[in-house]
Amino acid sequence: MEKSVCLVLNELLVRTLNDILAIEEYEIKRGLLHNLSISEIHTIEAIGMYSSSTMSQAASVLGITLGTLNSAVNNLVKKGYVSRKRDDEDRRIVNISLTKEGKIAFRIHEKFHLDLIRQTTQGLAEKESILLESLQKLTRFMKSNYLLNS
Repeated sequence: MEKSVCLVLNELLVRTLNDILAIEEYEIKRGLLHNLSISEIHTIEAIGMYSSSTMSQAASVLGITLGTLNSAVNNLVKKGYVSRKRDDEDRRIVNISLTKEGKIAFRIHEKFHLDLIRQTTQGLAEKESILLESLQKLTRFMKSNYLLNS
């Protein structure tokens, strides 16, 4: 691939990532989730919708320390989005799960991403699946070379 194409692709990827994060934050602040930060939304996402998660599992998904996660979970518990409970059999294990409000926040955030993807892929022909293949290749590269917790 020639250098100018690489530079344009790099600029597009960086700009797109920054735009998605900015739009995501704007939508959170103006919508029903205005009392949550982006990192709190991503913590809710890491905990998951359908079952409880341990603190260690959620920290691993997020790629953060237990101390950092504990601080975020404390805030989310105070705000009513997350519940925390020690395991009955092993008191060292702390299970976290989403409350009804947390599940609503999860769904709202999920809808944002689904709308984004629908708009991005609307009207793409089957031969244009190269977008999907390219992003999968980029993801595999990133995971194998840079992301330790994936």
